Amino acid sequence: MMDIWTQLLQGFATAGTPVNLLWAFVGCALGTAVGVLPGIGPATAVAMLLPITAKVEATASMIFFAGIYYGAMYGGSTTSILLNTPGETASMVTAMEGNKMAKSGRAGAALATAAIGSFVAGTIATVMVTLFAPVVAEFAVKLGPPEYFMLMLLAFTTVSAVLGQSTVRGLTALFLGLAAGLVGMDQITGQARYTGGVPELLDGIEIVLVAVGLFAVAEALHAVLFEGKVKESENRMSRVSMTRSDWRRSIPAWLRGTAIGVPFGCIPAGGTEIPTFLSYAAEKKLAKGSHQAEFGNQGAIEGVAGPEAANNATVTAALIPLLTLGIPTSNTTAILLGAFQNYGIQPGPQLFTSSSTLVWALIASLYIGNVMLLVLNLPLIGLWVKLLKVPKPQLYAGILIFATVGAYGMRQSAFDLFLLYAIGVLGLVMRRFNFPTAPVLVGMILGPLAEAQLRNAMSIGEGSAMVFLQRPMSLTLLIIVVAILVVPRLLAKRASSPGNSLA
Repeated sequence: MMDIWTQLLQGFATAGTPVNLLWAFVGCALGTAVGVLPGIGPATAVAMLLPITAKVEATASMIFFAGIYYGAMYGGSTTSILLNTPGETASMVTAMEGNKMAKSGRAGAALATAAIGSFVAGTIATVMVTLFAPVVAEFAVKLGPPEYFMLMLLAFTTVSAVLGQSTVRGLTALFLGLAAGLVGMDQITGQARYTGGVPELLDGIEIVLVAVGLFAVAEALHAVLFEGKVKESENRMSRVSMTRSDWRRSIPAWLRGTAIGVPFGCIPAGGTEIPTFLSYAAEKKLAKGSHQAEFGNQGAIEGVAGPEAANNATVTAALIPLLTLGIPTSNTTAILLGAFQNYGIQPGPQLFTSSSTLVWALIASLYIGNVMLLVLNLPLIGLWVKLLKVPKPQLYAGILIFATVGAYGMRQSAFDLFLLYAIGVLGLVMRRFNFPTAPVLVGMILGPLAEAQLRNAMSIGEGSAMVFLQRPMSLTLLIIVVAILVVPRLLAKRASSPGNSLA
C-alpha cells in the first residue's frame, strides 16, 4: 500500500509539470468540444490525433489522449440533454431523461448533475484503478466465453424490458438491432452475410451511423415534419444549480452508477452501453411514487445522474484491463493501445515495472483531468445552454450538417449518406409509433460480440449447451435473466388476481 502511495506521488510530480498540465488542459478542452459535436466521438478524435505520437514525448501524449477520452464523455452528455443528440453511444441513456428535463425547463439541473456525477464517478473509479488494477486483472482473466455470453443476455433482457412502454416493442427494437449487427463478414468463417451484394456492407453497418441516424437525423426530421403542429414546451433555462431535493436524489444515483460502472470497465466484453442501461434500469426500478412518474414524462434527475456516473466509471475503469492485460475494452482504448505501441510500449502485466513512470503519471493525470473538467464545464454550462436559444430551423439544419459531414468523414462513402438518412427515416417511424430506439443500438453493438462468445462457449462445451449450466458464474447469470423475465409477470398476475383485490 505504501509502495502504491509513493508511486502515485511520483506520478503527480511528473503529471504536475507545466508542460504536462498544459497537455492535460488542451486534451480536456478538446475532448469536451468533441463530445459536444454529434457523431465524432472520442475514438475518432484520438485516431485523428495519433500522428502526434511521432513528435511528442510518450508521457505527455498519453496524458493528452486521456484528457480527450475523459472530456468527450463529459461533453457527450451536453448535447444529449439539450438537443437529444448524443455525441456518442455512451450518452444515449442520458438523452432519454436529460432531454425531457430540458424540455420541462430543468436543463441547468440536468447538466449540473451530469457534470458533478461524472466527476464523482471518475474520481472513485480512478481510486479503484490506483488500488486494484493488478487484482482485478487477475479476476477478469478467469471469466470465459460462457460468462460473457450470459452477461450480454442479461443486458439484452434488462434493456428491452425496461425501455419503452411495452416489452414487445422493446424486444422488436432489440431484434432489429441484432439483425443489423449480423450484416457483413462472418467473424469466424469469413462468409459475407446479408449484404445483398453491396460491397460497402461487407464491413458491417457502422455503429456511429446508426446512433447518429436514429437520434440526430430522426430528431431533426421529427422537428421539421411534426413539431410545428405540436405545441412544444419552451426550453427555458433554469439556473445552473441543483436544489436540495436534486442533491438528495442524485447522490445515491451517482454512487449506484459508479458501483455498476467500475466492474464493467474491467471486463473485456463491451463498452459503456451495458452499464449505462443497467444503471438506468436500476434507477427506474428503485424510484417511488411521483419520482417514478417523472421517468419518460418530465424527466427524472436519477435517470441522468446514474447512467452518467456509470458511463464515466466504466470509461476510467477500462484503463485497468488496458494497462494490466493489454486488453482494450472499447474503441477508444483500442486506439490508445495503438498509441502505446507507436512508442514501442506493450501494455500488460510487466508495464507497471517496465514503464512505471509513464503509468503512474497517467493515473495521476486522471485525477488532475477530472478536476479540470469540473472547473471547465460547470461555468460553461450557461454557454452550452445558449444552444437552446438558437432558432429551431438553423439549429436542426446545423445538426443535419454535422451528422452528414461526420458520417461522410468516416469512410468518404456516398453509400453511408444514403444509409444514414434511411436509418433516420426508420428512427422517425419508430418515434411516431412509440418504439424505443436505444435497444436497436444495444442489439447492434452487443449482437456480434454475443454471437462470437456463444460460438466460443459452444466449442468449449463440444457442441453441448450444458456448458452454461456447469459453470457457477454463468449459471448464476442465467438464473438472474430468467428472474428478470418471469418475476415481474408473476407479481403482476398476483396483484390482479381476485384474492388480492381487497389488499
